Amino acid sequence: MRIVIATSEAVPFAKTGGLADVTGSLFKEFLRLGRDVYLFLPLYRVIRNRFNIRDTGIRIKINLGQRTVEGIIFTTDPDVFFIGCDEFFDRDELYGTASGDFPDNAERFIFFSKAVPEALMSLGLKADIIHCNDWQTGLIPLFLKTIYNNDFFKKTRTVLTIHNMGYQGIFDASRFNLTGLGWEWFNMEGIEFYGKINLLKAGLISADIITTVSKQYTREILSPDYGHGLDGVLRKRAGDLKGVINGIDIEEWNPSTDSFIPEGFDHEDISGKRTCKAKLIRECGLSIQKDAPLISFVGRLSRQKGIDIIAESTERIVSMGAGLIILGKGDMEFENMISGFNDMFKGSVHVRIGYDEAFAHRVYGGSDIFLMPSRYEPCGLGQMIAMRYGTIPVARKTGGLADTVEDYNPLSDSGTGFLFEDYNPTSLICSIRLAVSSFSCKDRWERLMKRAMKKDFSWKRSAMEYLNLYDSLCLLQKVSDFLETPEKKG
Repeated sequence: MRIVIATSEAVPFAKTGGLADVTGSLFKEFLRLGRDVYLFLPLYRVIRNRFNIRDTGIRIKINLGQRTVEGIIFTTDPDVFFIGCDEFFDRDELYGTASGDFPDNAERFIFFSKAVPEALMSLGLKADIIHCNDWQTGLIPLFLKTIYNNDFFKKTRTVLTIHNMGYQGIFDASRFNLTGLGWEWFNMEGIEFYGKINLLKAGLISADIITTVSKQYTREILSPDYGHGLDGVLRKRAGDLKGVINGIDIEEWNPSTDSFIPEGFDHEDISGKRTCKAKLIRECGLSIQKDAPLISFVGRLSRQKGIDIIAESTERIVSMGAGLIILGKGDMEFENMISGFNDMFKGSVHVRIGYDEAFAHRVYGGSDIFLMPSRYEPCGLGQMIAMRYGTIPVARKTGGLADTVEDYNPLSDSGTGFLFEDYNPTSLICSIRLAVSSFSCKDRWERLMKRAMKKDFSWKRSAMEYLNLYDSLCLLQKVSDFLETPEKKG
């Protein structure tokens, strides 16, 4: 079985968020399992500057409305390919700047969605499965059923993974002609969405299987509250909708071998975590008591991630005697809101705007409690990374957080974190107070840490679930081929 992963970002090549971690780690795990797998990405400037790439010499022509745009196929390893087009991808950022999205994102990713099948044909790579990811590749399944409905892709089946329903690739209807699709696709049953075009919807109506990144999120997006206007489309495809929980790279996120933290530790000997905490406190200029809990947040500064209720709760967190570290970047509104906290809560709060990979490792390694009060969370990786480092999550019971964090029960002394349901500062503070109270009982807290650290969040488990889905599609294709043989037709 030959697998192609098409994505707009993947580690280690290009990253803006969790999508890159998921696609890059899944690709890496498939290689580890000895699978025949290929990765396709746009050739961004950051890739050209950081990696030794070579031109394959293959050129492809992509029709975008009234013009033709040339793409160039580059590669690094035999199984990683990049679609080059300087007009679209030779930029400092992947999707936009602090001022907003690039105005030609429709052109950029319609081009990429056509370039992937064109590249496969030019390379002679017949895929059994093309695994697409989010709206940036949502048109590929539809293109394979229309424009590229040919013998080369006759046995190719598609999987579309929704990483976040909040991002759908919605553009003005004037961009529809760029797709090359017939106008019969511009309607409610097609890719039309309130008078515009919706590239994620293209994948939802045409992919053979749709997956999300947690089982709870799969159920949630069938409702208007979480479906972001596409819940009706998803309910029609409910039989083809599956939830596969993400994993994390347990080699990168390994507290016993992590070179970014000052001292290693594991679930059998957690003494090194005390060193990590002490040095992190000094690095951040905090003056909290030695036995006070150190609370942290690492992530995108957005309402989805709950930074608004963290900001509203900061004063009460500090009043508990705890220290708070916030690392992230995102919406200017929230960057401005929290940037003054270092002075406002001097010695108790450390805010660092931006993303520093090494510092993130030290925060995970040295913190006691990790905040993930997301408004919604398709899966989330932070809570899994935190547990791997014995840093206990306080999280809202939604999406993948509900699937991966077991709520602490003080009566049975069980669980791996603290969950709350209502999205507001009061509920968050109540959950933090329970965690801080539990932290004061050192024996119980140590058992809680060790339970969390023993959880298996490796990609192998998730990769096997995907392979089972691929196998089911390939089996259906074989049955279809058997039924269509001339003998059977006769």
